[in-house]
Amino acid sequence: MNVLVAGVGNLFLGDDGFGPAVVRRLAASEQPPGVRVADYGIRGMHLAYDLLAGYDRLVLVDALPGRGGPPAEIVVLEISADDLGAGTFDAHGMDPATVLAQVGRLGGTLPPTYVVGCRAVSVSGGIGLTPPVEAAIPAAVDAVRSLVSKGRA
Repeated sequence: MNVLVAGVGNLFLGDDGFGPAVVRRLAASEQPPGVRVADYGIRGMHLAYDLLAGYDRLVLVDALPGRGGPPAEIVVLEISADDLGAGTFDAHGMDPATVLAQVGRLGGTLPPTYVVGCRAVSVSGGIGLTPPVEAAIPAAVDAVRSLVSKGRA
């Protein structure tokens, strides 16, 4: 099974750098065969094209809006192509729903896709996660590892 674990977010916007921080932590340890861990930052088109390689599963790691739950809460979502809108694509941006919708337009098929998200405390300008979001990284790493091992024999 080929799995792509993709961290997305802008590290210059506080907690929006959550996805890259989690994948950096994951990349520091050995991965099971067939698992690729990558920091895409805000390079949406790069992620869309990489998904054309035919992954069996995608685990996207990203910050979520703070509203709708407690700050720094880890949320795991399963999404499909039906959950994605058309959106206006920005080759220099990273709106995950719009980026993932591009995979079909490029001739690929979106694999089973999961989002491991953390409710942001602050996405104001500045480098570095807030302490509650930083403290949520180990739980996110555990959630990603669980999704990576899901369905593996």
